[in-house]
Parts: sequence; C-alpha cells; structure tokens
Amino acid sequence: MQRWTRSLLLALWSGCAAAGALAQKCDSPYANSPQFSQQECRFTNAPNPHAKPQSSSWVIWQRILFEKKQGTVPLDPIPVRSLDRAALDALDPTANHVIRLGHSSHLLKLRGKFWLIDPVFGERASPFSFAGPRRFHPPPVALQDLPPIEGLVLSHDHYDHLDVHTIEALKGRVLRYFAPLGVGERLRQWGVPPDRVEELDWWQQRQWGDITLTATPAHHFSGRTLWDRDSTLWASWVLASGGERIFYSGDTGYFPGFKEIGTRLGPFDLALMENGAYNPVNWPNSHMVPEETVQAFEQLGARTLYLVHNSTFDLAFHPWREPLERVAALAQERGLALATPEIGEVLTLGRPRVNRKWWEGVR
Repeated sequence: MQRWTRSLLLALWSGCAAAGALAQKCDSPYANSPQFSQQECRFTNAPNPHAKPQSSSWVIWQRILFEKKQGTVPLDPIPVRSLDRAALDALDPTANHVIRLGHSSHLLKLRGKFWLIDPVFGERASPFSFAGPRRFHPPPVALQDLPPIEGLVLSHDHYDHLDVHTIEALKGRVLRYFAPLGVGERLRQWGVPPDRVEELDWWQQRQWGDITLTATPAHHFSGRTLWDRDSTLWASWVLASGGERIFYSGDTGYFPGFKEIGTRLGPFDLALMENGAYNPVNWPNSHMVPEETVQAFEQLGARTLYLVHNSTFDLAFHPWREPLERVAALAQERGLALATPEIGEVLTLGRPRVNRKWWEGVR
C-alpha cells in the first residue's frame, strides 16, 4: 500500500502519464502567450542548451516503486521559532522583512503590509488528506493568526506550492492574488473573487500600492492530475519595495535565463533560490542540484543567497540535510553571503545578521 501511494502521488505531481492530456482541438485562452505551444496545446519551456538527458520511464518508475529511501526524514524535531500577531505587528513598518514558513512558503512584511509567497499551511503536500508527504514541523504562525494579506504570489500549481486548504482558509483576507497564466483559474474555481486575481505571463509587470511585481522565466512544468500536464504556466518572481529587490526562483531547473533576469531587473538584495527536492535521475531539468543553485545565484548578481524548497517535506531521495550542507560548503569556499534561516526566523533586508547552520546536530 505504501508503494502504491508513493507511485500514485508522484505520478500526480510529475504528470508522467500523458494519456488524455492533449485535446484534439486546441482552444486555449492562453494561445497568444509566447510560452504556449498551439501544436502541443500546452505551455512549454524555452530551449535549454544546458538540458541533461532524461532517464527512461522504466528507470524512473523502477526507482520510485522499489528504491528504499534513507535519511530523507529528520529523526529530531526541526527547530521552529513561533510567531504571534503581536510579534508580526511589531516589525519595523519602514523596512522589508522575510519570514520563513517552511519549504518555499514565506510571509513578507513589505514596508508595513503583509504578503505571502506560495503559502502551504496544510499537513500534507498531496491531493489526499490521508496520504502523501507530511510536514516535518508545524508552521511558525497559525493560519488563523495571520494578519490581513495585501498580496499573495504563486509560482505554479504543484501541491507543495499551491494548497487548496490554505487558499480556502484565506478567502476574504487577501486583497490581491498574483499568479502565472492559468493558475488564476484554479483560484477562481476555489471561490476566490475573480476581480482579485491577476494572471501574468513572463516579463509582465504589475504595480500594487508601493510594490512592483514582475513575473520572470523559470524552467519547470505544471499540473495537479494525470490529465492537466502543463495546462498552466510556471514562473519566478521579482518584488521591488522601497528601493530593495527580492528575487524568488519558484521551482526551476538550471537554464540560461538567470543572467538575463539579473541584467533586466537587478541588482537584487536577496535571492530566494530553490535548493532541495532535486533528483538528477527522475527530473534532471526541473530542479537544480546545489551546484546549479549557486551558479544561478552568481549569474543573477544578487547580494545574499537565501535557500528555500527544503526541510519541510520528503519529496526526493537525497538525505534531508544534504542540500543545505552542499550549498553552505560552496558558499564558504566562494565567499558568498548565505542565509539559511530557521523556520519562523525573520530576515530584515539591509540589516546585519549572523547566519547559523541550524541543521547541524539535528539527526
């Protein structure tokens, strides 16, 4: 039963089964997007000269079904810094703050107003409440204790980034949603008022209050079932607030676009970069291994490397600490400014901080 559950969940995420995915006639409202292929009737990645050979389906499924995982789940509790509403309200309203909620989920306080990035407060990153990857730790702030949210930013529609439980719980408490093409329709289907949803293609920009948001390229895929592979777009994001800029990679493989993003929209004060849940055998071009994370960061030209997409869910075969350890070693070797905040830790842009390797000593 455990093997069946794992194979089903990973099939739902990866969309490996293409049966029924393509309609005979392509009648998409997104057909004019440069990222949309009329011939394939789906969104596609830009050509990637760095793409690695993809393993055969037989090799991938053998590993998913039969390989035993080792060290992918921590034995000790993950340290969590709990936050309440009073602590959030007390944060300096003239500064920009980033608070790690876990995995790729973040709460931001940007010059006094609160924003969310890919919020997942659910117990599992899964379409099921009874099966699938379960959280290693609780969120540092309870969902019901969140303050009113000025804006919510989504990178794509996979379960570890777009959680229907969280979206439904926040209805009426979020002023504006920003999502890649097609993802907004999922929000509307879940009851989010249509006039609160903005859908952006790559390089499109929106101004909301004092914040400028730009959807930027990524190299990934989308889908929440076996039949909707790449029916919605994926993106990285740039948020500019009060003269400071934050880059968020979302989920992405390594591709040539990082340098262009940095040239067009940088320099960045902080780069939230994917580092974890990579799998060079199963999906070598959809996630970055640690060395690629560092390379992408250097090409962006950002000041501080902030690691995300790790330490919350068991989504790959590598030991849970490996992403952090490998990037920390590379950062030290190359003299890079590294941020590996604990869950619930507040990072304030432009303010000095001491970075800790909090995972050391946690089994």
